Amino acid sequence: MSVQQPWAFTIARGGKTVSNQDMPTAYRGPLLIHASMRVDLKACDSPLVQAAGWDPRDPLATIGAVIAVAELAHVCSAGDGSCDCGPWANPGSHHWHLTDVQALPRPIVAVGHPGLWQPKTSLTSAVTTMFTTTAALNNAT
Repeated sequence: MSVQQPWAFTIARGGKTVSNQDMPTAYRGPLLIHASMRVDLKACDSPLVQAAGWDPRDPLATIGAVIAVAELAHVCSAGDGSCDCGPWANPGSHHWHLTDVQALPRPIVAVGHPGLWQPKTSLTSAVTTMFTTTAALNNAT
């Protein structure tokens, strides 16, 4: 799924476990977190974003790249704001709950799409290879 910066960064690095979406989804499972080509400039000054460690110099603050993987565990569709989905949840949105978030060691440039999208096999292979290589290097040291 494609997410504007700094929101993508806060998912990858800052513990943002809720993605606010206009629509619910029946999908559950793995997601690539893609930093879209758009930046929400107003959000960069948000206290939540600042507390999450937003740093535009961080490689995961890039745009136009996959920066993390996560699991879409469940969706809260209490659009009236009656849910207890935490400080990242916007009233009136569907809250996609992300678990097992893992930042990539470095971004992988890719074209994203609005909403959920099926990544090319070459992209998922590159992500898998990156994690496998990093794990092997960590075990060798």
